[in-house]
Amino acid sequence: MTTQKPLHAVVFTLSLQGHVIPSIHLAIKLASKGFTITFVNTEVNHRDITKSLCRKTSQNDVVDIFAAAREAGLDIRYRTVSDGFPISFDRKLNNEQYLEGHVHVFPAHVDELVRDLVDSADPPLTCLVADSFFGWQSAIAKKYNLVYVSFWTEPALVFSLFYHLDLLQINGHYASHDNREDTIEYIPGIKAIEPKDLVSFLQDTDFSTSMHRLISMTSKEMKSADFILCNTVHELEFEPILAIQEQQPMYAIGPLFPSGLSNSKTLVPTSLKPEFDCTQWLNTKPQGSVLYVSFGSFIPCEKKKIDEIAHGLLLSKINFIWVLRGDAVSYEEPYVLPSGFEDEIKDRALIVTWTNQIDVISHSAIGGFLTHCGWNSTLESIWYGVPMLCFPLKADQLTIRKLLVDDWRIGVNLCDKKPLTRFEVAEKVNVLMSTKLDDKLRKEMIKVRQILKNALAENGSSERNLCQFVSDLKNKIIEKV
Repeated sequence: MTTQKPLHAVVFTLSLQGHVIPSIHLAIKLASKGFTITFVNTEVNHRDITKSLCRKTSQNDVVDIFAAAREAGLDIRYRTVSDGFPISFDRKLNNEQYLEGHVHVFPAHVDELVRDLVDSADPPLTCLVADSFFGWQSAIAKKYNLVYVSFWTEPALVFSLFYHLDLLQINGHYASHDNREDTIEYIPGIKAIEPKDLVSFLQDTDFSTSMHRLISMTSKEMKSADFILCNTVHELEFEPILAIQEQQPMYAIGPLFPSGLSNSKTLVPTSLKPEFDCTQWLNTKPQGSVLYVSFGSFIPCEKKKIDEIAHGLLLSKINFIWVLRGDAVSYEEPYVLPSGFEDEIKDRALIVTWTNQIDVISHSAIGGFLTHCGWNSTLESIWYGVPMLCFPLKADQLTIRKLLVDDWRIGVNLCDKKPLTRFEVAEKVNVLMSTKLDDKLRKEMIKVRQILKNALAENGSSERNLCQFVSDLKNKIIEKV
């Protein structure tokens, strides 16, 4: 009697922090379900993760970030692939050129790696799991007779907007030199959404860029997937999920976190930057007295707005930790805080360039989160019941703000009127951090937090959906053979 070999999936992640984290946790989840996983990082991602570990390694050392996972009994192998550019190439400063390479050069390197796995892997490769924001998945999966699983790291609402790009275009809300500004009420599973709440790239009137070509490819690729995995919770977004499920199999399996979140020291390092440990400083502060401020890992903000936020934090008189990247306002010049700022904050604030976010927001001293509305930040904040002050910058963050403030009512806008002023920042921060915060918001946060907890419970919706996906995938593989 022959023993059935495990399913073997190759997992590709996009080279952005917000995509790397859930992709690694997805790989761990699948491996815990008995999969053999080959996880693929770009060479530049691998360089950044290993640098962030602060280990002294020679240039020729290959650090296997999944070594501890294998020691824990998970069969996760690790490979790296070139994205078509030298590691020293500045992808942020040359974003248009990088995106062109992402579309036209990167797929050849992927093809070569997948071919090698198909030829030599044991157990045999059966499945390709790739971030939805590529343009080559279905072609490579078809070429090597693999099941193609599209992994969406953002809310289902945002997935639905990209999925129905053709409807937005036909109705003049996208890819028009004069986009309509009336309410959008025709997308299946979305009752209504204002154009201002669309993903920022869908609001652009110049749609000739590399990013917009990639968006068009992404929308088409979504429809070619055998299965779609989404880092969300069914109960929170059942309407767009059910609408997509009428077209294709979609499974809400989120939130994808380190196992149990009992502690954030996951088996596998995920940070692309060295992390400053804020725990000792937080231990000196009273419960709920510290505001955590972070605007994500990648997107810059206007200098004037960051300056106003800095002055607003001073005026608020509250304790705060601010994750302030050097490239917070520009990839070309480091941001410099207003004159005298650091003298004034003294011991009531801590400024760091990067930190372990879960360590910070899970600490009892944290009472609020001034956030850019990134999806990982949102899910983590809900998990720990931390109220959010919303300041979206770009991309899907505008749509996530709608979910937090307008739909779920667990967040507050930082800026109700334009332009943003230091006085409004101070006022909103003080309300968030005081007992004046709306009781309804606190009650809704408790409710939504419980929905997340229930989803990851042993018989929760996300756990059931993951098991159903594994079963459906096995049947699909048998069909292909």
